[in-house]
Amino acid sequence: MSSARSFKSIIPMGLSYLASGGSLITSSAAQLLTFAILARSLGVLEFSYFVGLTAITAVAVQLCGLGAQEALVRRVARDWSVFPVMLGHNIIMSAATGAILVVAGLFVLPLFFTLSADPLLNLGALGLFLIANIILTRAILFVEQVFIAHSMFAAANRNVVLYAVGRLAAAVLGCLVFGVDNLAEWAVWNFVAHVIIAIITVRSVRGLGMPKFGIVRDELRNGMLFCTPFVLRALRQNMDLLLLTAFTSPEIVASYGVARRMIDSGYLSVEALNRLLYPGSAAATANGLRHGMTRFRKVVMASLGISVFTAIVLVVTSPLLPILFGHEYVSLPGFVRIMAFAIVFIAVCSTALEALGSSGHQLQRAIVLNSASILGGMLVALCTWQFGVNGTFAANYMIEAGTAAAAWIMLLQLAKKDQRNSAPVVLDREPVTQP
Repeated sequence: MSSARSFKSIIPMGLSYLASGGSLITSSAAQLLTFAILARSLGVLEFSYFVGLTAITAVAVQLCGLGAQEALVRRVARDWSVFPVMLGHNIIMSAATGAILVVAGLFVLPLFFTLSADPLLNLGALGLFLIANIILTRAILFVEQVFIAHSMFAAANRNVVLYAVGRLAAAVLGCLVFGVDNLAEWAVWNFVAHVIIAIITVRSVRGLGMPKFGIVRDELRNGMLFCTPFVLRALRQNMDLLLLTAFTSPEIVASYGVARRMIDSGYLSVEALNRLLYPGSAAATANGLRHGMTRFRKVVMASLGISVFTAIVLVVTSPLLPILFGHEYVSLPGFVRIMAFAIVFIAVCSTALEALGSSGHQLQRAIVLNSASILGGMLVALCTWQFGVNGTFAANYMIEAGTAAAAWIMLLQLAKKDQRNSAPVVLDREPVTQP
């Protein structure tokens, strides 16, 4: 009887995961189709530039807002009444940091990327790319976090699908219908698509409440601790692209960039589980990390199963990739097969990191990720310089495995400490002497 009740209690969670996973998988498929269309239309050389620009803006978008979105999810999941304050905090932080990042990019990027021979057109194209991929992307992703904080997962799923399908529609119209074949023209299409998607998504969240503008000062430190690991991780991940650009051919860079995007997309099946459970984990650990450990052990087993299945699917389907992306990308199938099982280590690691984040241990989470990113960046640089792309693969596996081990060691130590601190203190009694 109890097992039947347990099974029934799992059904809603399973349906939510299927919906969340389905939306992320749909999003992943749309992203891959977008990449495939751009890869075919732009050619290996321009597509390698596109990969580089995308990598840089991927770092910048993590800085935009300085991690304020995590504070919103964590706090609103525990108390919905704080939403107006956290919304105002996020708008101020995202607008201020986004403007700084775009201006900085306009000074730096023209030194390395030439999208047009005309300097003004080049600056304009880079500006559109930066605004779309930093400010507008942060706004779109933030709306998803708002829905997750309110446990409105269906709305969050629609937001994910809209973002991916909107960019796919832009690629289809721009490249296949109107014949866009260079990055300067694609920057315009990319910008317009992001504007339309941002307007739709922001309008969808208006009914949840109006912002109360102000800076939540006690979340600034947590925000920095939350976002800096992502920034350093993104820098570490993009270091290999920069070194491969210096030492290998554009085809290697482009194929590696696509393969890594496929691994990131494959991880979305695990991310679907994490995003579904994060608000509940924040609530479960409100009175101490020890209360969530049983939950986290179950999650890591589920993540293992999902990630292994995803890796096998990537290996099996890899021979079909040249048909989709073009036969110029000769290295792509082999790269995907080599990198596929890194998803397993990423999944194990993410469970521990999500546990640390949802329980408010941002400092410890940052220590693990920042150390891994700094040491990993040096390892990637050394291995890529010495052994080329094969060294990059080996370094990435060592980094992901080491980070997973460090994250779980940190989580288990904090759980034991929390358990010790919660144990009742037994006072020694004075011996009773018999008369």
